[in-house]
Amino acid sequence: MHHLFHRTAGAVLLGFSFATVSPALAQQPATAPLAKPAAPAPAAPAAQPTPQQISVARDVVLYSGIARSFQVVVPQYLDQIGSSLTRTRPDLIRDLNVVMEQVKPEFDKRIDEMVDNAARIYAANLNEQQLKDASAFFKSASGVAYVQVQPALMGDLFPKMQAWQKQLSEDMVTRIRAEMKKKGHDI
Repeated sequence: MHHLFHRTAGAVLLGFSFATVSPALAQQPATAPLAKPAAPAPAAPAAQPTPQQISVARDVVLYSGIARSFQVVVPQYLDQIGSSLTRTRPDLIRDLNVVMEQVKPEFDKRIDEMVDNAARIYAANLNEQQLKDASAFFKSASGVAYVQVQPALMGDLFPKMQAWQKQLSEDMVTRIRAEMKKKGHDI
């Protein structure tokens, strides 16, 4: 179970970073300089988010899957603490399991704190209509399907991205060396 939590959290967090990559950038040839794509100007959020904005932003955090990355932390930490303590004191296992089940609800409440923090950040950066649009998408059948498959997609995409990065790095070094050689420099 411990490994599942790590994989899910990693996939969720990785999903957020991949979601910001522009499809236009992915289609540009490797030799073209990467220009920042023109993004539509975001509508100016209110200086102080309204309670309604924060409420809608909380829905976005919950329905988008972002909260999954917060929800895995408590079980992960309890598992790590249990493993660490019982490594040298296996006699503690039974009592430690009881105590960990006893304190888990107390720490589960802290997940809500992080969801609220994330909602406030979203509400500070997106106006109410943008939040409502995002919330509507994540609550739609397509949004639910997207969120459900995102960890598996990221799990499949991560090794491809690693291989791509490795090859890109090697190709860049080779290309730069070739161009420098044309200028009389052996590097």
